Amino acid sequence: MIELTKGQEMVLATDEGTPLTRLRLGLGWDKERTAGAMGTGRPDVDLDASAVQFAGGQLFDLAFYNNLSTRDGSVVHLGDNLTGRGEGDDEEITVDLGKVHGPVDTIVFLVSSYQGHTLEWINHAYCRLVDDRDVELARFTLTGGVPETGMAMAKVVRDGDQWRLRVIGEGIAVKVPSESVDALRPFL
Repeated sequence: MIELTKGQEMVLATDEGTPLTRLRLGLGWDKERTAGAMGTGRPDVDLDASAVQFAGGQLFDLAFYNNLSTRDGSVVHLGDNLTGRGEGDDEEITVDLGKVHGPVDTIVFLVSSYQGHTLEWINHAYCRLVDDRDVELARFTLTGGVPETGMAMAKVVRDGDQWRLRVIGEGIAVKVPSESVDALRPFL
């Protein structure tokens, strides 16, 4: 596993050079300790993982809590966690790179806070990339001074017959994925 930082890039291939075709993006965070009716009454932290497909700089499709699969079936959101309760990944997105529609050249992964919490106040938030054998390929820590409600985390870019992962790690002012397209274009 590699702890990635902004700007780092890696080819999505095995050590032998065979291209990876199936990936899982896991997003995790801790439940707000004082949120809820028994605490301060503030809403729980609701982070959302999303994947946005672009073709030639134009929006092609997206997968998120309200649209669980892209039209080509290559990207599937496995369900919405509203609070961060539980161990391990709280939300997951699977990507089958072999099924990605031909014109799609970039898939951007983002995290956004539906309730409008800034990421600087969310505990132990991370994003990780896992291959189809459940081997963690890379991890990116989300917390630590990001004053925006969202983050463009990483993108996978078509590079001939293979794909490359590039960490973006930039905060963006977005609460729902459908608002993200213009905010993500500078990272394409």
